[in-house]
Amino acid sequence: MAQDQAAPSNSLASSSPPSTLHHLKEIASLVETAAHDREIRRILRAVRLTMALRRKLKSSVLSAFLSFALSPGSEAHTRLSSYLPKEDEHEMEVDTATSAPAVQAPAKHSLPELEIYCYLVVLIFLVDQKKYNEAKACSSAGIARVKNVNNRTVDVLAARLYFYYSLCYELTGDLADIRGNLLALHRIATLRRDELGQETLLNLLLRNYLHYHLYDQAEKLRSKAPRFEAHSNQQFCRYLFYLGKIRTIQLEYTDAKECLLQASRKAPVAAIGFRVQCNKWAIVVRLLLGEIPERTVFMQNGMEKALRPYFELTNAVRTGDLELFKSVAEKFSSTFGSDQTHNLVVRLRHNVIRTGLRKLSISYSRISLDDVAKKLRLGTVADAENIVAKAIKDGAIDATLDRAKGCMVSKESGDIYSTTEPQMAFNSRIAFCLNMHNEAVCALRFPPNSHKEKESAEKRSERKQQEQELAKHIEEEDDDEF
Repeated sequence: MAQDQAAPSNSLASSSPPSTLHHLKEIASLVETAAHDREIRRILRAVRLTMALRRKLKSSVLSAFLSFALSPGSEAHTRLSSYLPKEDEHEMEVDTATSAPAVQAPAKHSLPELEIYCYLVVLIFLVDQKKYNEAKACSSAGIARVKNVNNRTVDVLAARLYFYYSLCYELTGDLADIRGNLLALHRIATLRRDELGQETLLNLLLRNYLHYHLYDQAEKLRSKAPRFEAHSNQQFCRYLFYLGKIRTIQLEYTDAKECLLQASRKAPVAAIGFRVQCNKWAIVVRLLLGEIPERTVFMQNGMEKALRPYFELTNAVRTGDLELFKSVAEKFSSTFGSDQTHNLVVRLRHNVIRTGLRKLSISYSRISLDDVAKKLRLGTVADAENIVAKAIKDGAIDATLDRAKGCMVSKESGDIYSTTEPQMAFNSRIAFCLNMHNEAVCALRFPPNSHKEKESAEKRSERKQQEQELAKHIEEEDDDEF
């Protein structure tokens, strides 16, 4: 009878979901296996699983995990435990007691990969808890440990450490203090042929320079940095965004537009904030090029409110109304300032005048400069004359300036299909499709030695499981890097 009563309780205990500590132990065993087999893909899988657990992390759980993964009393264990806030011992007992099935304990001498992983988990927890001073100390200690390890299996973990290292200092307003360290780390990554580390550190350095508006130094670093095939889609998107900002400041609007739109397209769907920033800069660049973005750009899911100021700005530029443009610029000046697009909006004033002037040249075959000044709300007739002359010289309008009579004479518009403009439009579209096809072909990846070795059933099932987990986590995770 007693056995019959105990059976249901045992079934309930076995059906209870594994605790966070148990998941961390499984990830630690995965890191160990990857370190022994030198498989970087398993390290990537461990990082993705950790990101899915970050909201469930607690100080007591991390303390128990550090005791499991590191030798108690070791230097790394003592240092990492000092960063964690003290909690009730009862909570720790509950977490460790309910840690479900036992996982094989790691060796006495912890692997460098496992030690660096512990630094990363503690650092993520401290950043989420907004304990930035402890996070800065933890990240600095983790970076010092990474410098002494030259294994390719550490590269993925090191890249994440670099990211959070820069993030901690950016959140505390001390980003300039680590610029020299980032340059030294980039030099080390280059000498070690750590391409993922080079990607990450180059983007962090570009962000560092752009944060303080050092565009010339950012361009010099970018032009002299080693070039190689992109390994991380997130890092490549971020690089395109920074390159687009640099090209915009350098007045190379065509290249800037291509980089910003490409970054927005390649970014993950979950990275709403990053895509919003890309679209804001792309909208202003397109306006500076004389283009009017489609309404669908401003109606994208989750971006309507953030892009509202730029929608009104586009409407002012499209109508060519200088007064409306001034009122929009003043109304959303704080928004443009926080987005670092205020200087670009100031440049748009000339485009607004040109748009209004183009409408006048189409509407009137002959119009006096005095009427031009009144309709465009310019100060004097001399200003109107100078603007009309500049627009005619640049080819913005097809007209002539009669200075003796003080008027602008528009020429009759010809058939656009008799020019080469349709051919150029088709050529640009075909070039875009061909470039997209080439990038898709270059992005194809195949497992190593797939043509030499036949895949066993066990490896095939493991690969399919990893692919399913990857697809699931890509859909669910918030993609904290953006």
